[in-house]
Order: sequence, then C-alpha cells, then structure tokens
Amino acid sequence: MTWTFSARRARVPDPLVTLRLQVRLGELADELRRVEEDPGVYARAHHWHAAQSAYDALLREACRLAGLPTEPAPLRADQRAAADERLREELELSSRGWSW
Repeated sequence: MTWTFSARRARVPDPLVTLRLQVRLGELADELRRVEEDPGVYARAHHWHAAQSAYDALLREACRLAGLPTEPAPLRADQRAAADERLREELELSSRGWSW
C-alpha cells in the first residue's frame, strides 16, 4: 500500500483540537471535584450527574480522536459499568500521552 502525504496527515489529529479537548476535560474534572467537596451546592446530585455525563461524553470524543475503541453511551445508569469504562478510557488516553 502506498501512502501519500495527505493520507498520513489526515490520520493525525489536529493538535489544537486535542488541546481543546484536554482543557475541557480538565475543567469538567475540576467541576466534579468542586461538586463532590461542597455539600452546599444547590441541586447537588443533579449538578454532579450533569457534569459526569458531560465528562463521559467528552472522554468518548477524546478516545475517538485518539483512535481508541469506545463503548456507546449507556441508555440507563449502570454506575459500576460506567465507572469501569471511564477508568479504561482514562488509562488508555493517559498511556498515549494525554493529560488533563
């Protein structure tokens, strides 16, 4: 198979897109920590679930960008399976040099 320069370049993710995802993942991780640590947050459980869902969706997007397989978003909240999948995705991204 002969690779052209444009074919190789198309497979490399845009570094600015990657950076934007990493920054947003960091912001959402900080938001989750703030909600967990502050018992006075209004609608705390709702806020935590919304932030966790956004974090999980962004994590799946980061995996797709990095070329990693992902599980589809669950239709119902299976906390243990979601936590296991989240950890797997975080470890896979970290092993490829991602940080947030």
